[in-house]
Amino acid sequence: MLKALITLVFVCMVASLAAGAGFLLRDQGRSRRLLISLKLRVSLAVLLFALLAYGFYFGDLASR
Repeated sequence: MLKALITLVFVCMVASLAAGAGFLLRDQGRSRRLLISLKLRVSLAVLLFALLAYGFYFGDLASR
């Protein structure tokens, strides 16, 4: 379950990155959508780091 959640968060980060690139090209930096996309991506990165730390601390992601 944890690995699926980590994968989902990572895919959402990539989608946010693609959306931010589209906003940058389309709006040329004049709108706030690019900033919102960046905030979302940073929040997802923090969540991903927390999930990874949780997984390694409790042994759910330990190498075998």
